[in-house]
Amino acid sequence: MARPFRFGANMLTIESGAGWRQKCRRAEDLGYDVVLVPDHLGMPAPFPALIAAAEVTERPRLGTFVLNAGFWNPALLAREVATADLLTGGRLELGLGTGYVRAEHDTAGLPWGSPGERVDHLVRTIEELDRSLGDPEHAPQPAQQPRPPLLIGGNGPRMLRIAAQHADIVAFAGGRAAPGKPEGTLELLTPDALDDTLAVYRKAAADRTRAAELNILVQQVKVTDDRRAMAREIAGHGIGVDEEQALDVPTFLFGTTAQMADQLREHRERYGFSYITVLDPSMEAFAPVIEELKGS
Repeated sequence: MARPFRFGANMLTIESGAGWRQKCRRAEDLGYDVVLVPDHLGMPAPFPALIAAAEVTERPRLGTFVLNAGFWNPALLAREVATADLLTGGRLELGLGTGYVRAEHDTAGLPWGSPGERVDHLVRTIEELDRSLGDPEHAPQPAQQPRPPLLIGGNGPRMLRIAAQHADIVAFAGGRAAPGKPEGTLELLTPDALDDTLAVYRKAAADRTRAAELNILVQQVKVTDDRRAMAREIAGHGIGVDEEQALDVPTFLFGTTAQMADQLREHRERYGFSYITVLDPSMEAFAPVIEELKGS
């Protein structure tokens, strides 16, 4: 049986306290199930932003999407997580990843490290969070026991194995580092390449007793009566897919409301994606699709 859809809005900008609270209330009114905050320099600080969101909403969960583990000391992060979970009334979902933008580490004066070193630090962070938050003597104690649900984002084989072992939710960006381009530049995975990525994950997760929820980040939502023209435009940007592939990639959603809803049903059937995240510039455009898929 297919897992029911959930929908998240990833909030990228903050202009004022009042504007932030209004945007979070609007996400709830539009039917979003999760209000999310990324972890990049130049964007809102995750934990205070989520606590402010909790104060003006009642229903949505509140998540980091995703924390750059390299920014965080594991023991101090455990304190942040427990406090934020308490202050949000047990609505926190903790998203973690390795980070992928070296310039942010350079700006912050933090070590970048090799890919293996960044993954090692992520594993240490996960293990320390499990140890600290699972300790009945840890203060403060999170509202959710033994810890808030853990989302892990990543696409490489080792990251997929780690997600299979630890994550309640596994997030797929549907992209990868673009070869021959500046560090931090991403290109889209083709539908077939994404199938291969999911196959690696499913093999690693074969022994799980409880299946993880699978998330996909939709980079753009475009309402149009001409899907073919939009696919041609996407392919023209040189981001890793041709026109035919652009029609099927789950990282771009375009068409009429009914067509986009059908795309998401197809992607849930093919890939298992039931938790759909959109960026806040697409929040209003995507809302009719949420209404179309309500309860399915």
